[in-house]
Amino acid sequence: MGESSSWDRTVLLVDGDRRFRHEAAQALDRAGWTVVEAASGEEALTIASRTEISLAIVEVRLIDISGYEVCRRLRETRGERLPILFVSHDRTEAHDRVAGLLVGADDYLVKPVALDELIARVRRQLQRVASTEPTTDAHLTAREHDVLLLLVRGLGPVEIASELEISPSTVATHIEHLYGKLGVHTRAQAVASAFRLGLVDTRSPVRAGIGARA
Repeated sequence: MGESSSWDRTVLLVDGDRRFRHEAAQALDRAGWTVVEAASGEEALTIASRTEISLAIVEVRLIDISGYEVCRRLRETRGERLPILFVSHDRTEAHDRVAGLLVGADDYLVKPVALDELIARVRRQLQRVASTEPTTDAHLTAREHDVLLLLVRGLGPVEIASELEISPSTVATHIEHLYGKLGVHTRAQAVASAFRLGLVDTRSPVRAGIGARA
């Protein structure tokens, strides 16, 4: 898979079944990934809040909150670019798999899971993300970069419009384009992507004025 930074080699494995976690973690480790394990949903979310992960494998039925809720909250904070795979021992019917995909999972595996298949599914999801991952700010126009920097600084659309001396509707258009280019849906996701991809330096000045770049 080529050169990789540490964060894009880290898999979060969430399952209350210690035996499955042990076997899956060993297989992932042999395949070259770093694995962080969680036995519950809340533990997984705590780990995800302080660890940069590249993919999550989540059991649907957990001892506290459901895997569906873990998926929803990971989507809120990490965006659509984080691959999430559900595994389940008892939610095995077709409608269960459909429900899992509808709540935001990228894949759904029924236990018992063949470890070579698990590795193949993980590799495929990470390759999918890598093929579309923005790597520099070359994809952003100068004005989009200004708007992103102000979003990171905590300004709202009206404040950004005032700062850049452009209309709120123009700001809204820039934000829409930013979200599309970053593959996100919320301000929090855009800010997280900006830092992860190194797109902004909060010490940089913002260029005001309408000009041709508005």
